[in-house]
Amino acid sequence: MHQIAAASGAFSLLWLVVALPLLGAAVLLLGGRRTDAWGHLLATALPVVSFVLGLVMFFGLLGRESTARSIGQHVYSWIPVAGFHVDIGLLLDPLSVSFVLLITGVGSLIHIYSIGYMEHDADRRRFFGYLNLFLASMLLLVLSDSYLTLYVGWEGVGLASYLLIGFWNHTPEYATAAKKAFIVNRIGDVGLSLAIMLMFAKFGSVSIAGVAEGAPKASAGTLTALGLLLLLAACGKSAQVPLQSWLGDAMAGPTPVSALIHAATMVTAGVYLIARSHAIFDLSADARLAVAIVGVVTLLFGAIVGAAKDDIKKSLAGSTMSQIGYMVLAAGLGPVGYAFAIAHLLTHGFFKANLFLGAGSVMHGMDGEVDMRKYGGLRKAMPLTFISFIAGYLAIIGVPPFAGFFTKDKIIEAAFDKGGGQGWAFGIAALLGAGITAFYMTRMVVMTFFGEKRWKDGAHPHESPTVMTAPVAVLAVLSLVGGAFLILGSRFVGWLEPVFGPAPESTHTIAPATLTVITLVVVAVGVGLAYWQYGTHPVAALAPARVTPLTAAARRDLYGDDFNEAVFMRPGQYLTRFLVFFDNRVVDGAVSGFAALVGGLSSRSRRMQTGFARSYALSMFAGAAVLVVAVVLVRI
Repeated sequence: MHQIAAASGAFSLLWLVVALPLLGAAVLLLGGRRTDAWGHLLATALPVVSFVLGLVMFFGLLGRESTARSIGQHVYSWIPVAGFHVDIGLLLDPLSVSFVLLITGVGSLIHIYSIGYMEHDADRRRFFGYLNLFLASMLLLVLSDSYLTLYVGWEGVGLASYLLIGFWNHTPEYATAAKKAFIVNRIGDVGLSLAIMLMFAKFGSVSIAGVAEGAPKASAGTLTALGLLLLLAACGKSAQVPLQSWLGDAMAGPTPVSALIHAATMVTAGVYLIARSHAIFDLSADARLAVAIVGVVTLLFGAIVGAAKDDIKKSLAGSTMSQIGYMVLAAGLGPVGYAFAIAHLLTHGFFKANLFLGAGSVMHGMDGEVDMRKYGGLRKAMPLTFISFIAGYLAIIGVPPFAGFFTKDKIIEAAFDKGGGQGWAFGIAALLGAGITAFYMTRMVVMTFFGEKRWKDGAHPHESPTVMTAPVAVLAVLSLVGGAFLILGSRFVGWLEPVFGPAPESTHTIAPATLTVITLVVVAVGVGLAYWQYGTHPVAALAPARVTPLTAAARRDLYGDDFNEAVFMRPGQYLTRFLVFFDNRVVDGAVSGFAALVGGLSSRSRRMQTGFARSYALSMFAGAAVLVVAVVLVRI
């Protein structure tokens, strides 16, 4: 890690990047109904200012030598005790500023979109307060210079997601979805908290710089344990197998929340954690392999689930799970993959926000309907939404020159370049995932925008207002140009070099041009199959009851909830019932039984105390007689 310079000049305003949205959350959530009239405008303006500050600092870093692109800012001393000193400090470097621009840029567009989407909601002010809290927490997470303050942002993100997923908690299933997301994420949080404790025990520090400095001196066992604990944390936040079950249900919240979770905040946190902890993963091949396996399993898992969903948002949720799997796979490939993971994370932020907000516009025009089987032919009723959605569609399936072509293809290339059996396994799985992605996204586009009209009686599809279509148009443009800007000329790899170090030269298992052709052929096959199935045949108003076993499994999220219920929930219930029985009958029974014994003996002994002198005299006489008899018998 390069020397960290103290913040000065424009960099001294770094703390404002986090403080401004946090201020907005405080004003809206504490100000009450008095802020209803203008609260949403304040909440939108503050992230925009944070984005402008982020741009200023990005260009400031760009103007410095690559070895001087790490800026630290001390905010205040948080825990100043003997042997354990933690400051609230911020770290600005090429990695964190990339996230700052994504979070504040895409987040600001989602805020603007929400002005129209939530216009008629009575609790709009509270909604915007939660959005600001979400951004502030995520910004603290990516800018923290220690794992402990990162953990504060990590928990803040979990709280904000719970509040937003369950925003319409008057509907029981929405409240349940919020609790599910919160609880599943707590499992991952245990991994991060244990990792931080282990860091302090082994390195005497929880700062990012201190851990990076101490990692080369640690044993292989310690590094592997840290890597696996951090991976557990990442699986929770980024909805990776086996902690993926919350993401589909999280679609219960308003659509702008889904866009924010999937594109700019929550699910990207796990990828950031792995990338930021590269000093640990670089030194543990076992931990890296575990990361890559989780990524490749999840990218297939999410793609298969997304292909079977009729709910447009849940299909996109499976897509997010799959795309994050690509990023985790890339991070698991080591130094060669970190930059590609972050590049795909950024382009995914563009096209996935585009797709979710486009889906929100469709729902807005269809009176809240989410079932794609009840859409059809919407391209004429919603032309602006259609054009923007197509840009996101072409980006995610990887059609040149759209963004996903440049970033996802680089991950597929890096997977094959790993070489050996692992490289071929990872590469083929990533290639298969690209084909399934093309299938389910084409299915979504055809079912939504093409074919016969399948609307309910009384439905009047219409285009969304400008305040909603304008942000989507901006994201559509980014979905087109973002990937080329990052990847061509290896500019983004070079930009992140001060953080991850120079990427090692790799020998191509398959020539890049040949692999590109193969990938595009696989994508074309996926597109063709989807169009043949849904574009040339009538789409049934109801999903067919008789389906293949794989489709049936995918409709039930590949039995993820069933597995959790069978392996964790039911045994947990039985254990709880046993512990209650043991506590009531054994622990409480022993205590209560001993008390009853003492009480019974006491009540029976009490009867000997009559209060009559003649009774006591008789007792004394009887006792004396017994003693006399005993003495006589002994002498005999």
